[in-house]
Amino acid sequence: MTALPAGLIIALAAGSLTAVAALVVPRSVRTAVVGGGLAVVGVAAVVAGVAAMTGQTVTIAAPELLPLFGLLFTADPLAGVFLAITGGVTVAVGVYGIGYCRGHDLDSRGVQALLPMFVLAMLGVPLAASVGTLLLCWELMALTSLLLVIAEHGRRPAVASAGRWYAVMTHLGLVAVLCGLSVFAAHAADGSFPALRAAAPTLTPTVAALVFVATGIGFGSKAGIVPLHAWLPRAHPEAPSNVSALMSAAMVNLGIYGILRVGLDLLGGAAPAGWWWLLVLGLGALSAIYGILQAAVGTNLKRLLGNSTTENMGLILIGVGAAGFFATTGNPDLAALAMAAALLHLVNHAAFKTLLFTSAGSVVHATGRRDLDELGGLTAGMPGTTAAFGLGALAASALPPGAAFVSEWLLLQALIHGLPAAGVSAAIVMPLAVAAVALTAGLAVATFVKAFGIGFLAKPRTPQAASATESPASMLVGMGLAGAACVGLALAPTVVLPTIGTVAGAVVGAGDPVRIDGLTIRLVGIAGSLSPLMLTLALLLGAVLALAGVRALATRRAARPARLWDCGGGPLSARMEYTATSFAEPLQRVFDDVLRAEQDVDVSHHDESRYLVQTIEYRRKVPDRIEKRLYDPVLRLVAAWGRAGRRLATGSVHRYLGYGFYTLCGLLVLVVVTR
Repeated sequence: MTALPAGLIIALAAGSLTAVAALVVPRSVRTAVVGGGLAVVGVAAVVAGVAAMTGQTVTIAAPELLPLFGLLFTADPLAGVFLAITGGVTVAVGVYGIGYCRGHDLDSRGVQALLPMFVLAMLGVPLAASVGTLLLCWELMALTSLLLVIAEHGRRPAVASAGRWYAVMTHLGLVAVLCGLSVFAAHAADGSFPALRAAAPTLTPTVAALVFVATGIGFGSKAGIVPLHAWLPRAHPEAPSNVSALMSAAMVNLGIYGILRVGLDLLGGAAPAGWWWLLVLGLGALSAIYGILQAAVGTNLKRLLGNSTTENMGLILIGVGAAGFFATTGNPDLAALAMAAALLHLVNHAAFKTLLFTSAGSVVHATGRRDLDELGGLTAGMPGTTAAFGLGALAASALPPGAAFVSEWLLLQALIHGLPAAGVSAAIVMPLAVAAVALTAGLAVATFVKAFGIGFLAKPRTPQAASATESPASMLVGMGLAGAACVGLALAPTVVLPTIGTVAGAVVGAGDPVRIDGLTIRLVGIAGSLSPLMLTLALLLGAVLALAGVRALATRRAARPARLWDCGGGPLSARMEYTATSFAEPLQRVFDDVLRAEQDVDVSHHDESRYLVQTIEYRRKVPDRIEKRLYDPVLRLVAAWGRAGRRLATGSVHRYLGYGFYTLCGLLVLVVVTR
């Protein structure tokens, strides 16, 4: 037996046994058993995913297991990428959850049993090889994640609201996917993916576009792209932090998978139009910019990370859209390079978002606070968590030597070289895409400087922050695993990039987009090279030389201790520090036409004289303008329908029988008229 089927069997067996064990083992050891079981599932999934990426394939059919459509699973290189990512995230989150769940009273049988079921459902989605199997795994993933999101609904009212938003959005997405794939399957011999591929060349352009748009809406809602993102900054912050990490680092990736599977694989023979992929690229750019703007002005740490997920999914969709566009316009080398950038960024995002959400969970675990303005000064009490979040912030900022730097560099190379390569459309779209990526990178730096500086440095702003202590060892180990992945991807992306490049080339029907020459990444077909390790060493050498120069100059003068200059206002206090609100205020002014913050200043005067100010309160809220303009009118309309419907529900049985009678008569008349 090869590594691929062995890994899949071990993952399925370990996940199933872990779910059962969560229901029977004593509470004192439940989180340890489930955490260990999840780690085994994750390792097995990584092994299976790597084996699939290197060319191993396997098909598992169980036609009698479920009526009508049965079950059909197939592992191929594209599925292997998502198996490996989900498995890697599961390993770190499983170990982290041992201490986190115990400290947050999340060690109940139900919650612990749902965790392995959620992971198995996520592993099933990329393996699904039929419409019925995909929809079954997709719905199981949606339901288990929903129950995990609302696990703490009894403690915070906002959890229930987040759960409602997530439930509605995820099931509307399921309906869209169901409609698109049902139309596709109606033109095929059956619902299996091989049958869909065979039927794709027979589809008319209108039907193919309908399938792509409908499934794109459904999968895009799971990826959190704008304007289908409203659930993401709600559900991710309110979910337990280990669940947030699984959702943000693994689950949203499957929305990207669905777009790739349908658009470039199942519909690959339907001669897809270039506008499909320009639409994907445009929505990706919008999501990247809007998501990072919301993160840049936010103060809730976990909500900030949720908006950052929207940003990074947008960057990935820019790469996917560019790859699809280049593939349809006859530029296979650029298509493969853009796809490699997207898949590598998918891996990088999974690593640093796991680290950031687990670090944020550690902060919440120690302080009970999520607002950056209520944190600060955590370096003394939580050095390990501080280092972990700092590493994750560096990785997310796309600066060398961060993990995301290489993937965004590859993306920019593909976009820039695409300017003269694909006609008028590319000449218009590609410069805008380059500008979107550059603007997003700059705003990401500002966002994570704010998150790290305000949240962890300077003086504590609340007693809870001042008394914070380090998290349990299992949480630190989980963060350490994610941190090690970030360091490895930053310094040695040459280890994973050849395999990812091969998969990317296969997805778009091209060759490998990169060649590894020792420590250097060289682009195939275009001029460009990069050595991340050498760049990092050069930066370190420059920093050491600069520090040595400063120390050399300092030794020429006699040093004397002096108190920090306080502008004559007395000892510095936490009230004199920058807050997250004040840090983001310049950005808010620049982008005020987009953000349109709601501000309120409340001035209270002394009773003796209105000229003597007693207190001044300043409040600022940055609402989601897309949500206000798009969703609020729909919600008001639904509420109006509900009120109207309530008037019809009088409780009278006679009236209900009348409703049924008149409805039946109307249907009979309709049948007669249409004959």
